[in-house]
Amino acid sequence: MTKFDAIIIGSGQAANPLAKKLANKGWKVALIEKLWVGGTCVNVGCTPTKTMIASGRVASLVKRSKEYGIHINGFSVDMEAVVRRKNAVVLASREPSTKSLLETHNLSLIFGTAVFSGPKEITVTRQDGTVESMTAEKIFINTGTHAVVPPITGLDKINYLTSTTIMELLEVPTHLAVIGGSYIALEFGQLFRRLGSEVTIIEGNPHFLQKEDEDIAAKMKEILEEDGIRILTGTHVTEVTGAGKMTRLTLSTADSGAVAGGASTTGLANQNLSTAAASPLLASHVLVAAGRAPNTAGLNTAATGIELDPHGFVKVNDYLETNVAGIYALGDVKGGPAFTHISYNDHIVVYKNLVENAGLSIAGRPPIYCMFTDPELGRIGLTEKEAKEKGLEIKVATMAASHIARAYENSEDRGMLKAIVNAKDKTILGASMLSSNGGELMSVLQMAMVGGITYDILRDMVFAHPTYAEALNNLFAGLGE
Repeated sequence: MTKFDAIIIGSGQAANPLAKKLANKGWKVALIEKLWVGGTCVNVGCTPTKTMIASGRVASLVKRSKEYGIHINGFSVDMEAVVRRKNAVVLASREPSTKSLLETHNLSLIFGTAVFSGPKEITVTRQDGTVESMTAEKIFINTGTHAVVPPITGLDKINYLTSTTIMELLEVPTHLAVIGGSYIALEFGQLFRRLGSEVTIIEGNPHFLQKEDEDIAAKMKEILEEDGIRILTGTHVTEVTGAGKMTRLTLSTADSGAVAGGASTTGLANQNLSTAAASPLLASHVLVAAGRAPNTAGLNTAATGIELDPHGFVKVNDYLETNVAGIYALGDVKGGPAFTHISYNDHIVVYKNLVENAGLSIAGRPPIYCMFTDPELGRIGLTEKEAKEKGLEIKVATMAASHIARAYENSEDRGMLKAIVNAKDKTILGASMLSSNGGELMSVLQMAMVGGITYDILRDMVFAHPTYAEALNNLFAGLGE
C-alpha cells in the first residue's frame, strides 16, 4: 500500500490549487481524476457554457443591428462552428492545467476511479485497468455533482438532453422544451432562443426564481418573455412520449389538472405568453435542468464511516471537515451553493487552516453568484425578503437599468438595480444587480460590504463617467441621509 500525506479525489476547482499548494509545501500528494482535469467548471460548466452564450450574444446583436444603424442582409447559425469554438476554448483551459499538475514536484496525478476500501484507505482502478491501494492521514473529496433526471414516465425512452449533452448538439432545435426553471435552464433557454429555437421553460414551482425577490423575478420573467421564451410556472411534466420526430409532453398544473400534449406549438413566440400555461406541447428536443445530485454513490463512503445527508451530499462542519477526522469535502459534493467561486474558496479555507493554523470558517460566508443571462443577474448577501424575515430595520434602493447612462447609450437598458441597506448604520446588506454588467456592479458592492463602506459614501463617491459603476450614485440617492 502506498502512503501519501494527502489524497484528493476529483480534480475540481478546489482540488487543483490545493494539490499544488500542498505539494509545494513538501507534502506527498495524490490527485485522482476519473476523466478530465478541471472538474465541472472547465469541462462541462462555466467555461463551455459562457463560450456558447457569447455566440448567442453575437447572434442577438446581429438581429438588432438596425437599431445601431448597421444593416446586415441576413445571417445563419453554424452550430458545428459554435461547438468547435466551445471545444477549443475548453481544451485551451484544460490542457495547461493538466500540464502544470503533471510537472509539480511531490504531486502524483492519477487518472482512474477511486473508492474507499477501509478507514482512510483508497483503492484506485487506473484507466489502464491496474489497481492500486493507498492511504493518507488527510483525504479531500472534490467529486462534484451530476444532473438529476426526474422520474417522469417515458423520459428514459427518449434522447433527452442534459446541461452537458446539449452543448454537443450540431443542430439548432426547432423547439426546445426545458424541464426545470433553474439558472442553468434560463441560460440555455435564452442561448438557444437567440440561435433560433422556440423555447418553452416548464417550472414546477408556482413562483418563478423563488430564491429571488418578487420584483427581481418578475423583471427577469418579463425580459425572457420579451425575447420570445414561453415560461410555464406551477406546471409539471407527467409523461413524455415519442411523436414521430417530435416529443409529446403531457403537462399538469394545479388549476387545470392533466393537459394532453398533441398540438403543434409553432409560432409560440407570437402568442400571448402570459396565457400559455395550459397549452399542449410538442418539442423537437427536451432539456432536463431539474437540479444536481452529488457524485458520492460510487465512493463507498461507508467503508470509512463518512456521513451523508439524505440526498447523498457529504456532511461537513464549518471547517469543511467530515465526521471522520482528517477527511474533508470541498465544492459541490458537500451541498450548499454550487458555484466555482465557492469551491475555490473552500480550498483556501482548508489550506490556510492546515498549513497556517488560520482558523478560517465558512460560517457567515455571504451568498454570491451571477446568472449569465443577458442582462446578467448579480447577487450578493440578503434579499429584501430575507432581511425582513430576520427582523432587520432596512431601507431598499431600486432603480431601473434604463437610468444607467452607459446602458441607455448602448441600447442595453433592460433590468433593474436593487440594494438592501441597514437603516441604522447605513451598511449594505445585499444587492441584486439585474442589468448589463450586473456581475461587475455586484462585485463593486461586494467590496463595499467587505470593507464596511456605507451606502452614503457610494452615493457621494466620484465615479468615472460614463461607467456602469456611477449608477450607484443614483441608486442610493433616493435613500436620503
